[in-house]
Amino acid sequence: MKWPSHGSNPQYLFEAMGLPLPKRYIDFSANINPLGPPESLTKQWNEFIHKINVYPDPYSTRLKENIAEKENLLSTQVLIGNGGAEIITLIARMLTGKRVLIIQPTFSEYEKACKANGCEVRYLQVNHQQDWMVDLELLKEELRTADAMFLCNPNNPTGVVYSKSQIIDILKLCDKNDCQLILDEAFYDFLVDYKSITSLIKQYSNLIILRSMTKMFSIPGLRLGYVMATESVVEQITTYQSHWSVNTIAMLAGEACLEDEAFIINTQNYIQRERKRLFSFFEKENFIVSPSQVNFYLLRDAKTEDSFQLFTFLLQKGIIPRHTFNFPGLEGSWLRFAIKSTEENDQLMEVLQEWRIHLD
Repeated sequence: MKWPSHGSNPQYLFEAMGLPLPKRYIDFSANINPLGPPESLTKQWNEFIHKINVYPDPYSTRLKENIAEKENLLSTQVLIGNGGAEIITLIARMLTGKRVLIIQPTFSEYEKACKANGCEVRYLQVNHQQDWMVDLELLKEELRTADAMFLCNPNNPTGVVYSKSQIIDILKLCDKNDCQLILDEAFYDFLVDYKSITSLIKQYSNLIILRSMTKMFSIPGLRLGYVMATESVVEQITTYQSHWSVNTIAMLAGEACLEDEAFIINTQNYIQRERKRLFSFFEKENFIVSPSQVNFYLLRDAKTEDSFQLFTFLLQKGIIPRHTFNFPGLEGSWLRFAIKSTEENDQLMEVLQEWRIHLD
C-alpha cells in the first residue's frame, strides 16, 4: 500500500485505505496551531493584498533583519525560505554526495532530500525504551564516518525535547568529528521554557539551525521558514535558492507574526493545559504516549500490539490521526496526534472510550 508521506490532505489517506472520505471529520494529522493565525495578522490581511502586483524582495531583507535582531545575529547569518521543506532541500543540495546521519524516527523529508542529492544516508534509531533519546556512546561511533547529521528538536513525531546542555554535548561531538549538525527547531516556539542556542553559531561553525513559521502561526498555505548559520554557510546555501522563492505576502505575514509575542505565550499556555488534560485521560484509559512537550504526541493502546485496527476504527469515526508507516522504527505501531481545540480533543477522548468498549 502506498501511504501518504505527510499529514493533512486526508483524501489521499482515505483513498489509500479504500475508505470513503466522511462529510465530517477532524484532522489530527497536521501539527498546526489549533488557535489559528494571530488576530494581528488577519487585521492586516487587506493591506497585504494590495502588494501582490509587485515582485517580492528576492532577499527578504526586512524579515531577515527582524529575525537577526531578535536572535542577536547578523542578517547575513539568516536565510528566509519557502517553508522548512525548501530549506531542507537547499541544505541537502549543499550536502550532495556526502555521508549523512539521521536520528530516527523523524521527519521523512531529511532522508528524501538527501537521497535525491546522492547522499549516503545512515540512521541511528531511538525508541520508547530509551525515552526516545539518542545514546551518546552509539552516536560517537556513528559520527566518525558522518559529514552531516540531522536532529529534530523538538522531535517530530515524538514531541521529545533535548535540553540545551544535551544539544551542546551533541554539538561538541559533531565538531570533534568535523560533522555539521543540522538542528531542526520547527516546533521550538511551542516550548514554554525554551533555551535558545543561536548564540552558539558564533562558536561552532558546524551548527545550522532550521526553523518554520508555519506551525506556530498557522500559515502552512503561505509557506515560510528560515535557517541560521555562519555567514559562509548561509552564503553557500543561498546559491541553491531560486529567485523570488518567498512571496510578498508570506514576508509581510512573517513580519507581523514576529511582533505578536502575546500570541505565542497564549498558545504555549493553551497547549500545555490541553496536553496535561489529554495525557491524564490516556493514563487512566491505559493508552501509552510519548513524553511530548509540544503540540503533538505519539499514542498506542497498551492492550494491543498492532495499532492498525485502532487506526481504522478512528478513521471510520471521522478521527484522522497521522499514520507512522513511513517513520523508520515505528512502521505503523504508533499513531501521531496533534493537540486541537478543546472541543475536538473532547471528541477524540469520546471515540477512544468507544474503542475501549469495542475492544472489550
